[in-house]
Amino acid sequence: MPNQPTPVDLFTYLDYRAFIRDWFEARKRSDKRFTHRHFLGLAGFTSSSALINVMSGTRNLSPESTESFARAMELDPEERAFFRALVALDQAATDDERNEAWALISAERRFRSARQLDGEAVRFLSQWVMPAIHQLAARDDFSDDPAWIAAALRPVVSEDVAREALASLQLLGLLARDEGGRLRPANVSVVTPREVEHLAVCNYHRQMATRALESVAAFPAEERHLLGVTVAVPAELVPQVKQELNRMQARLLDLCDSAEAPADRVYQINLQFVPLSNSRSEA
Repeated sequence: MPNQPTPVDLFTYLDYRAFIRDWFEARKRSDKRFTHRHFLGLAGFTSSSALINVMSGTRNLSPESTESFARAMELDPEERAFFRALVALDQAATDDERNEAWALISAERRFRSARQLDGEAVRFLSQWVMPAIHQLAARDDFSDDPAWIAAALRPVVSEDVAREALASLQLLGLLARDEGGRLRPANVSVVTPREVEHLAVCNYHRQMATRALESVAAFPAEERHLLGVTVAVPAELVPQVKQELNRMQARLLDLCDSAEAPADRVYQINLQFVPLSNSRSEA
């Protein structure tokens, strides 16, 4: 059978299973004789349910079967590399592995062209400088000079990092110029793709927890405020504690947002409620 063009654009996907489903349906529309069995024969599988199981999520792809599927779909070398990264993103055992896969995906030129805003949204949460600069722009003395921004942040960052973050914030619409031409924070929500939402949020909390840890040595006590208490709680109380923390966060945000005095400094507020032991049911 002559090579067929890829019927759907792989670089618009973050879910490799959705890509396989759409690829198969598009391929079948162009050739009514193309069946699951036909595809599995091209991939070298003997199980008649393998394709359905992969598409439904009840079966993962091994490195070998990843190559077999890529071959059956006649992906070109660039597409194969991207497909491998999508499989790794979905099946990675750790967040470090997911971040490694995401780095490959977000660096792909054709993905950036197709889903640039999605990539920038993930970057916003994955790099602490992004929300920091977004809030720094609320100061009256804010300058969109990367050198000024780099020197204003703690810890200090390079001008290149500040420049890239500034460009991303404008692309996302989180920073916009006012009537006077000054960049100011805009009231825009950032939505991350479902497939990497958990990874982006985990990256955010890791980076901000690291900033809190560094603050112990970097700032005098009068410039920071760290609280901690160790408690034993019944399982049924956990949801209520979470609700109280959410209410506290909302009150603090309202307090800061309604302040009449001009903003002076960017702070990070972390509210953490984490287990330090197993539960009785796990003992």
